[in-house]
Amino acid sequence: MSALFEPLTLRSLTVPNRAWMAPMCQYSADPTGPCAGVPGDWHFAHYAARATGGTGLILVESTAVSPEGRISPADLGIWNDTQTRAFRRITSFLTAQGTVPGLQIGHAGRKASTDRPWRGGGPVGPGADGWQPLAPSPVPFDTGHPVPTELTTGGIARITGQFADAARRALDAGFRVVEIHGAHGYLLGEFLSPYSNKRTDAYGGSFTNRTRFALEVVDAVRAVWPDDLPLFFRISATDWLGADGWTADETVRFAGLLKEHGVDLLDVSSGGNAPRADIPTGPGYQVPFASRVRSGAGLSVAAVGLITEAGQADKIVANGEADAVLLGRELLRNPSWARHAARELGAAVRVPDPYLRSV
Repeated sequence: MSALFEPLTLRSLTVPNRAWMAPMCQYSADPTGPCAGVPGDWHFAHYAARATGGTGLILVESTAVSPEGRISPADLGIWNDTQTRAFRRITSFLTAQGTVPGLQIGHAGRKASTDRPWRGGGPVGPGADGWQPLAPSPVPFDTGHPVPTELTTGGIARITGQFADAARRALDAGFRVVEIHGAHGYLLGEFLSPYSNKRTDAYGGSFTNRTRFALEVVDAVRAVWPDDLPLFFRISATDWLGADGWTADETVRFAGLLKEHGVDLLDVSSGGNAPRADIPTGPGYQVPFASRVRSGAGLSVAAVGLITEAGQADKIVANGEADAVLLGRELLRNPSWARHAARELGAAVRVPDPYLRSV
């Protein structure tokens, strides 16, 4: 049996294999009006294709907990009933294919209100469906980006409640996993890192203070998310800025706290908080961070980062470097990656009846 195609049980949920889909924004929702943030035909077709391709768990792209929490005006949201109802079409289909539906919930913080990447990705203002970003400190993400509004403690509490509300809606929408987005320089990650968090109150300065908001969000989500379903957290293991930013050592320490607060798996990525950080990329370049967390904190992990080959992914799981792999661009290129990988590794994966002639 291939390690990659062994099931994984987290709490009461069993995922049929360990080849999973990483959350990747599609920037394809309506930006305004009654359908703002609502998943449509593009989203259904996109996720359905990866489910029929044998992917064990699909983490739907970062979905905003509030309108101002979107990365772009074209992002998905889960702050109202219309959005919640529309997601059920996706979760129902994924579940019918034997794929576990998961949702990443997040707030973009100072990186909010930007354009679609294929339009340059620069900041957009109120005249272009944009808004004023929020952040731990009034420090812009990059040259040309607006100075964000520093959150008050009341604002922090409000956003904590928005995460909890989003988790409730995710459950109502049929998701079986919820992942809190704390990576890539978005709001929770901004609080974690001294590079972007210059506060002098209870939410800034020391490691304990910088992790306070994220842990409060975890507690609020765990309080409304069923005890028998798993909770994930995505983190950037390092800002790639040395001691000036969030570090891998802090990630291992924080992972232990996340485990104590009810997180079941850490989705380990890196970077995103500094626009020009020097990141030495290469095949599996982020896997060592996941491995450190797994051994150092005893928390289940998923590895990401230029994982493209079946043998490579299988080895990561078989060697105990990670409990699962999350594929990104490779699943954009090949929606049936999991079925092809299973064939290559001599493993079994569910094939929809209409596709049996392809086996």
